[in-house]
Parts: sequence; structure tokens; C-alpha cells
Amino acid sequence: MLVPLTRKKFEQLIPLLAIGSQYKYYWGKFTSFLQRLLTSVVLVAALLLLKILFGLELGPILIIPGVFGGFFWLWYPVFQASIRNSKIRKYKYSGFLRGEVLDWWIAERLMGKQETVNNKGELVIIENREKRIHLEIGDETGFTVEFDAPLRANHKVITRGLVAEMLLMSDSPDLNEIEDFSDVYIPQHDLWISDYPCLRQDFFLEVSLRLGGNRQRPRRKRVGG
Repeated sequence: MLVPLTRKKFEQLIPLLAIGSQYKYYWGKFTSFLQRLLTSVVLVAALLLLKILFGLELGPILIIPGVFGGFFWLWYPVFQASIRNSKIRKYKYSGFLRGEVLDWWIAERLMGKQETVNNKGELVIIENREKRIHLEIGDETGFTVEFDAPLRANHKVITRGLVAEMLLMSDSPDLNEIEDFSDVYIPQHDLWISDYPCLRQDFFLEVSLRLGGNRQRPRRKRVGG
């Protein structure tokens, strides 16, 4: 089933500012952090050089850009996630889809190429490939959507016939043309499948439970004392 949602509910599901999972996504690997840190150092150094070259007392003027430059490594992931969220929130209409996994398969995607030189001095091109899981999700009306995300170990529980829920976005009031879609939620396993985690999961689970009638949310395992 595909249930249209109000604009208010849509904006609750897609946060305006970055949440924790989105910040973590754009934080990236250690190399990404080093690149941001280097940018911070360069920005601060440039401001100090500007002050020295002009020989002016620019202390108060440089405070704000100095803080922004010095903490670029920290706030830039928030900026990236918030920009991405704003692009998703630009869609005028949205709907909650509850369907099932019609099919699934694993394939590799070429993420990029890197040129290097081997010990013989020969140019070698290394391909960076990523394994991704592809899901075909559909409902009783015949509507289908294909979704893919990086393959994770917990995806091994996915089988055909599992209930699958997601948010669909469109600029068409009747949702005839789907422009984008969110992460996928598998209620039976309390499993989220995503590339970029665009949803507020707590709000989405509320929508899921409300539209699911008496279906109970899976119990989570307690960790620690």
C-alpha cells in the first residue's frame, strides 16, 4: 500500500539539520578527517598571514572567520548533511510505502579508479569496487521500486516475501512519478537498509506502527546492565 503523507509529517521525517547518523555518514573515513583538518590549518594560516601582511589590528574582525576556519573539520559534515536534507525536502509530496521484497541480488559497483606505478615502473589502474545489495520492492497494486545500498553482514537475513517499508518522494500530487526514496525498513528483523540515512527513524517507526494496525514493533536486545 502507498499512503500519502502530509507536508508536516514529511518535514518531521526528513530533518532540516543533520542528525547523528547523518553526521557519522559524512564524517567519513580517517583520510576524510585528515583532509578537513588540513583545510582548517590552511584557513587559519591564511587569516594569520593576512593580518601580518597588512599589519593591521584585525583581531575582532577575524574572530568569526577564525572560529569557522579552525573548526572546519568539525562542522563541515553537518553542512554537507543539511544540504543533502534540503535537496530531499524540496519535493512537494511524499508517501509511505508498505510492500514486500519481491527479489534481491548482490552486484558490484565501480566507485572510482586510482592510478599507481608498480615495482617495474608500469602504470597500473586500480578499480575501487563496492558490493551492493539490490532490492525489488512492490505492493499488491503492482507498484515496484528498485533500491540498492552497500552490502552489510546483517543483510543475510533478507529473503523474498519480507515486509519492506520506505518513504517515497514526488512532485506529483498523486505520486504517479516517484522522484526519490528513503532508506528501507524491514520490520520483522528491525533492520534498516540504507546508503545515506535520510530518515528520522523514531518518527518513521511511529508512522509504521500507526498504519500497521496491531502489528507490534520487534523487541530490541538489551545491551549492558
